[in-house]
Amino acid sequence: MKIDFVSDISCPWCAIGLKSLQQALARMPDLPVEMHFQPFELNPQMGAEGQNIDEHLQQKYGASTEQAAGVREAIRKRGAELGFVFDMQNRSRIYNTFDAHRLLHWAGEQSPEAQRELKLALFGAYFTDGKNPGDHGVMLDAVRALSPALGLDVEAARAVLASERYAAEVREREAFYQAQGIHSVPSIIINDRHLIQGGQEPAVFEEVLRRLAAEAG
Repeated sequence: MKIDFVSDISCPWCAIGLKSLQQALARMPDLPVEMHFQPFELNPQMGAEGQNIDEHLQQKYGASTEQAAGVREAIRKRGAELGFVFDMQNRSRIYNTFDAHRLLHWAGEQSPEAQRELKLALFGAYFTDGKNPGDHGVMLDAVRALSPALGLDVEAARAVLASERYAAEVREREAFYQAQGIHSVPSIIINDRHLIQGGQEPAVFEEVLRRLAAEAG
């Protein structure tokens, strides 16, 4: 079963969706899955210095400080249910994530596992530790931590970040999914045909995956 997980590092519902999907897949250990992480930028014009989250949400969605706080608490609770820590005190800004998507593209060329683990590491760096996921040092620290288990080459990652490698590929993938009508994330596309959107509960993912597996025989 092929799964394309279209998402952005700066999207909390994407972290929730991934952890939820992983729990669903853990309940189906015999289901062969090939997962690819596809790029989507919620804020492609965001500057490298980022922007205060409350200011950003007010400008983009018209959300008041109280509304934003309510959403953050709902996100924190969903994360806790799934074993993921959203530390709202640490995370005060939203950042540009284009270079993170370039590095994730590189990781995908190393192995699907490397791409998945780097994705999770960047989610943790941002949402749990409050770090800038677009900062090259933060990304290289993530690669370095994964290197012993996955054999990732830190110097190769550094060379990618210091160049424009994979920029065209990332933009092509982003344009492709937007042309397919993907305008919000997470968007989970199964076997290039079936779409699940949002940070669904594990049971929702499990039900759909079991049904599609049964239909495929």
